[in-house]
Amino acid sequence: MMSTTTPRRKKPATTAIVAISALMVGITAAESAFAQQVAPGNRRASAAQGPIVNRVVIEGNKRVEKALIEDQLQARARAPYNQATVDADVQRILEVYRRSGRGLAAVTPRLVDLPNGTVDVVYTINEGDKTGVEEIRFVGNNQVSSSRLRGVMQTTETNLLSFLKSTDVYDPNRLSNDLDLIRRYYLKNGYADYRLVSSDVTFDANAGGYIITITVEEGEQYRFGSISVDPRLAGVEAEGLRRGIATSEGSIYNADAVEKSVQALTTNVGRQGNPFAQVRPVGTRDPATRTVNLAYVVEEGPRIYIERINVRGNSRTRDYVIRREFELGEGDAYNQVLVDRAERRLNNLGYFKQVRISNEPGSSADRVVVNVDVEDQSTGSFAISGGYSTADGFIGEVSVTETNFLGRGQFVRLAGQLGQRAHGVDFSFTEPYFLGYRMSAGIDLFSKFSDQTRYSRYENRMTGGTLRLGLPMTEEFTVTARYSLYQQSLDIPNDLDQPYNDCSAPIPGYTQLNANGTPNRQFCEGNGEASLAIKESQGDTITSLAGLTFNYNTLDSIREPRNGFYAEVKTDFAGLGGDSRYFRVTGDARYYRELFEDVVGIARIQGGHIMGFNSGDDDGDNGDLRIVDHFFMGPSLVRGFAPNGIGPRDISSLDSRANAIGGTTYFGGTLEVQFPIWGLPRELGLKGAVFADAGTLFGYEGPTVFNVNGGSILDPADAVCTQDPNVPQNCIEVLDSDMIRSSVGASILWNSPLGPIRFDYAYALSKEEGVFRDGVRVGADRTQAFRFSGGTRF
Repeated sequence: MMSTTTPRRKKPATTAIVAISALMVGITAAESAFAQQVAPGNRRASAAQGPIVNRVVIEGNKRVEKALIEDQLQARARAPYNQATVDADVQRILEVYRRSGRGLAAVTPRLVDLPNGTVDVVYTINEGDKTGVEEIRFVGNNQVSSSRLRGVMQTTETNLLSFLKSTDVYDPNRLSNDLDLIRRYYLKNGYADYRLVSSDVTFDANAGGYIITITVEEGEQYRFGSISVDPRLAGVEAEGLRRGIATSEGSIYNADAVEKSVQALTTNVGRQGNPFAQVRPVGTRDPATRTVNLAYVVEEGPRIYIERINVRGNSRTRDYVIRREFELGEGDAYNQVLVDRAERRLNNLGYFKQVRISNEPGSSADRVVVNVDVEDQSTGSFAISGGYSTADGFIGEVSVTETNFLGRGQFVRLAGQLGQRAHGVDFSFTEPYFLGYRMSAGIDLFSKFSDQTRYSRYENRMTGGTLRLGLPMTEEFTVTARYSLYQQSLDIPNDLDQPYNDCSAPIPGYTQLNANGTPNRQFCEGNGEASLAIKESQGDTITSLAGLTFNYNTLDSIREPRNGFYAEVKTDFAGLGGDSRYFRVTGDARYYRELFEDVVGIARIQGGHIMGFNSGDDDGDNGDLRIVDHFFMGPSLVRGFAPNGIGPRDISSLDSRANAIGGTTYFGGTLEVQFPIWGLPRELGLKGAVFADAGTLFGYEGPTVFNVNGGSILDPADAVCTQDPNVPQNCIEVLDSDMIRSSVGASILWNSPLGPIRFDYAYALSKEEGVFRDGVRVGADRTQAFRFSGGTRF
């Protein structure tokens, strides 16, 4: 009999205990494996994960801020270590240094094991020397030379002056701006079909710098053909708009002139009650005649209003300083031309690294939001300057300047000068938007000392101030109202080194005397003696005057103009109190024209006249001008002559060469041609020039007869001049010639990083030779063939 045995079932509780035991064994094994992976000294990881990064460290950076480097890194603390990420970070750091002009920098990564099984990632940087732009190449420029295009750019090539500049450092942002400057240059000079083909930047380790290659397609040069205005708005007449057009038929095509015309027409039409009007230039090229026929179409634009203007990024500059550059505000009709003008104005202020204006839709279809994004930059400067000129000798200056004072857009400058023959201090403050209007108001305070003993035997200190109010009538024309109040203190040195007044005040033990106790005129005049006219002007004179300055400026560049016209006329009326009574007018006009590439012709005329209007009084004052009110001229009018070297002179003493006494009328003209010095790199800033000057100064209107005892001025008709050499002199004899002085010469101009420096050598073609008295020539002009002026900032 076969028996069958049935297996016994386990109890449920027993089964659960076995399962839990197996799970615990598995967990223990996993923990053991993980512990082995993270044990100290063991950095073996699975294929998917490395050790954890504790921190990322930057070492050796001095020229580049750590924050700028850290922003580029992908390796992060508390993230798994990855060799590929570290290798990529090395290349990112190198790129940061390349952008900073240090293409030879080297980066070495390393790991530092830590006791807790984590690691520090350390990037050690060897910054190396600065690597600049070794060469800027142009391809495709058949009409415009490469040297001219390099001159348009802000980026420069490395040269001997690289230790003084940073523009030879490769900067992608600067290069991008340079490409736009090149585009604007071509469009401004008639190349309407200009196109940038490519720009390539490579680092040449052998050359130790960057090679920039810019390929352009110039096209043909065009001129303006017919110019017309096509108004498509009711009530707008074409004839009334033509005055705002800056383009003319037959002239070389100029995109800047087209842009100015569009702005002027837009503003003009808007003032006529058409806020939504837009001006659109329509050009039709004629390749056969190489002309562009241009029509300014005035039409109704979209009816869009500005919902609001957002100003962002200005950490220092006040909001209102930015908003006031807009000719439109929130709620006004939107006008793209006026927005573009505001963007240019903001960029020209110099307060910001960059300005970008963008639009976004508003709350409805006819509303737009204008966003103004700016980035503030430093606007203050501390400068120590020094220089030398043949007029003032060595001179130094310390100045503090802030062009955006307290973020309010105000200009403040305090400067002190100290030199061999001149020193002083001056303070200037300008508010560019006075009372919220587009007019500037400012104040100038000054105290200046000048030693004129080399030319006129006196010293003068001028202390005072000027209030000014500038009213811009147009973009080119400005009127400035001025009021000045200042005191001039004229002194004649009289000591053993400078015995310039010992005919009137003998120096004991030095001045030789006649038998009657009066100074021996032959002796005291022979060692240098100031004119009686200068002696009469000793002491303090207060001048109170009001004036207007009319300024017209169309120059293409303030620093290095090539084309354009500049004119300034000043009128002054002195007599609002004080001691001076006169009306004065002066003018200066300069015309620049580029004759050939880099060769600039300059024509200049200048002139002035002053007229006294005293009526005379009981003390014998005959109403003549004071000597300190006269014009004194020299190389500023005709080069080749010394300061105070031309004009009326007192020839009554043996020291007449030094006794310039000034004149009431001057005029002169200059023709000059400036050109590059071929063979030298443009970046050196050296230019040559040849010039011809002509001009004259005449018309002394001061007293000629004096009361030696009382010092007051006598009527010449009632006086008898003393001829006896043994008695004090009471008259002066004036040589007052209106002959034209002229000169020719050559110059070297250096626009150096240390400041502008100019060397002039002139030869006088015509001059006043003076007259003979007792066999001695007196009254001749004083010449000075060589003139040097310059300054530096360091």
